[in-house]
Amino acid sequence: MRSSRGTGEVGARLLARCTSPIVLGLLGALALTSCHTREVGGTGGEIGALVFSDDFERAEIGDAWTRGSGEAGTGQWAIKDGWVTGSMLKNDPLWLATPLPRKVRIEFDAKALTATGDLKVEVFGDGENHASGYILIFGGWNNTLDVIARLDEHGDDRLTRTSQKVVPNQVYKMAVERSGSAIKWFVDGELFMTYPDDEPLVGPSNAQFAFSNWLAGVAFDNVKVYRLRS
Repeated sequence: MRSSRGTGEVGARLLARCTSPIVLGLLGALALTSCHTREVGGTGGEIGALVFSDDFERAEIGDAWTRGSGEAGTGQWAIKDGWVTGSMLKNDPLWLATPLPRKVRIEFDAKALTATGDLKVEVFGDGENHASGYILIFGGWNNTLDVIARLDEHGDDRLTRTSQKVVPNQVYKMAVERSGSAIKWFVDGELFMTYPDDEPLVGPSNAQFAFSNWLAGVAFDNVKVYRLRS
């Protein structure tokens, strides 16, 4: 990243490292945003207002998240050591109560607690039912497939590829974006998968985000939801 002498030596170091919360003028603000986008991954669209954030630094999940109507697994969603965790839930997602903007960027950390992998989230669902939107799965089917599916994770129209393999207890920085009709999924700063959709799921019945789970232990943290301006 280029720096400007006008910011001074200290300002240039801050902009180059992208670690300071202090923005030195408009140039500093633009540079900081650019570095953030490269770190987590993004399309370069203009990020607008922060709609929601959660770092789970508390004992109880609270009212910001709700349970849906899954298959009544034996597990529970709970907070442990600053992460929201789940296992044995059989597709009973933990839904964010705040609706998603149509043009949105969702950031979060994710880790699998076992070698089974199976990191799963759902976007643009109805806030109640599993597979009511898009399902994104990293290391599904015993860590063999990466998938983006629409309304049915087993459907013929899902996109799949041989999994890059989830490493147990490794923290993955993820981002999911939609500014047009395609779902774009980023992992550790790189475009991971894209699902183009000529008839995108939109409207009040397709406006929620969720962490999801079948049997394997998973954990999530540091959720941020941004409105996209473009």
